[in-house]
Formats: sequence, structure tokens, C-alpha cells
Amino acid sequence: MAREPRIAAHLGRPETPEEEAARKAENSRRYRQSQSFRNLIIALAVSLAIVAVVYFGVPRGELEERPSIDAAAIAEQTSTQFERRVIVPATPNGWKINVAEVEAGNPTVWSINYNSIPGASRSYARFAQAFDGDTAWASQMLRGSAPTGTVTIDGIEWSEYEIDDAEQAGNISYALGTQAGADHLLIYGQMDAETAAVVAEAVTDDVTALTEETSP
Repeated sequence: MAREPRIAAHLGRPETPEEEAARKAENSRRYRQSQSFRNLIIALAVSLAIVAVVYFGVPRGELEERPSIDAAAIAEQTSTQFERRVIVPATPNGWKINVAEVEAGNPTVWSINYNSIPGASRSYARFAQAFDGDTAWASQMLRGSAPTGTVTIDGIEWSEYEIDDAEQAGNISYALGTQAGADHLLIYGQMDAETAAVVAEAVTDDVTALTEETSP
């Protein structure tokens, strides 16, 4: 005996083959959707677990403070290599150096960069000694800037550069330059005249010595 077609409660009559197929297709879609959502939750949980393992499992410690740069030791090596006097300004306590190096070129340049100056936030000063350099080299370093006058510091005459457009000059607002025997010295950076004068005063004896070395 043939089975009577099942009456669908929401229809009050047996389903047609088309309605039955549509119902089964909808049930399959909902099942797949629920499975996708379940898989998404599982994947998210696994990802969070991995992050937790990395965060709590990897040993961490405080970053070590960057070792200070021994400009005097580097200068001594440079002096031996080039067989000449290499200057290291005796700056006040608290001035921090982030660069002390020899830059190859024509001329070769020994330079020290002070990136932290007490009482002068957002300032930096660079001292450069150009071996066999001159004012043309200084102008090149200052993006073509010319001296605006001279100033005498501790008995040494320096060319003074007051730069109006610091951005155009490579973030340089002030500079001092002088010839010291065969070498040219340049103090420049984002700073005021008083800060530059501190460095200039610190190299007075070296300027005198270099000048005397080349005097006839």
C-alpha cells in the first residue's frame, strides 16, 4: 500500500516536489551557514590562543641603554691613521654624542654630533674638522650659505653664519667656521649663538696648535 504524502503543517496540505526540494535546499543552506560561523569562532579562538602564547611565553626584558660613544678613543685611532691632530671638544657634562666618525671624501672630515644639549631642547650641534679643508667646503656643508659677519671667541676669529631659512639649509640655523692651519673647523646645527660659542671656546687651544704647526 502506497504511503500517503506527508502534510506540511505550514501549508495544511502535502508538499509539492518543488516545495520539498526548496525546503531541503534551505535547510542545507542554514546548516552550512551555521557550520561556517562555528568554524569562524574556532579559528578566532585558536588565533587568540596563539597570541597569548607568544605574549606570555616569549621572555621580555627592558631594552638596554645604548652604550655611550667614546669620541676620544675614535679620535685617537683617526689621529694615528691620518698622522695628524684630531680635535675632540671638551663640552660640558650632559652633552650627549650620537655620532663620532670619519667621513671619507674630498676633503676627509672628522665629525662629532651632539644630539642632546641640556637647556636647549630640539637643538643639535655638529663639530666638523675638514682635513685640508677651506671656506669653500664650509659653504658646501651649509648649502651655499655665506658668512654674515665675524665674531671673536676666546681670542680666535670665527666666521659667523646666521641662517634665516633653516629648513632650506638642511635644518641648520647657525654656524661658526674658522681656518686652523691646514684644516677648516665648522660648528653648525639647529642651535643659538651661545651654544655654538661653548664648542668654539672648547677648541681654542687646538686651533692655536694647528695654526702653529703650519706656521713657517
